[in-house]
Amino acid sequence: MPYSAEDKKSAVTRLRRIKGQAEALERAVLDGVDCKALLQQIAALRGAANGLMAEVLESHLRELFGAPIEGRPPTAALDPDAEIDTLMKTLRSYLK
Repeated sequence: MPYSAEDKKSAVTRLRRIKGQAEALERAVLDGVDCKALLQQIAALRGAANGLMAEVLESHLRELFGAPIEGRPPTAALDPDAEIDTLMKTLRSYLK
């Protein structure tokens, strides 16, 4: 989860972009836009969602393994192998 004001702002900006792309895609479907154009819009939407996922994943990794970040709640001592296993399960569920 993004904790700093800058990270939150970046995540919200990405979410708003995704929202706008989804609304544009909906309008395109309703308007009967050509399939090629729809596929391009879907690919752009997927890319935006993947970008957000990468940003949140990076924040999560820094939270788990990085130096303490201001505004972030303290974490207990970590078992790196267990954390990596949990993270890999999460990643695999998103990569299906």
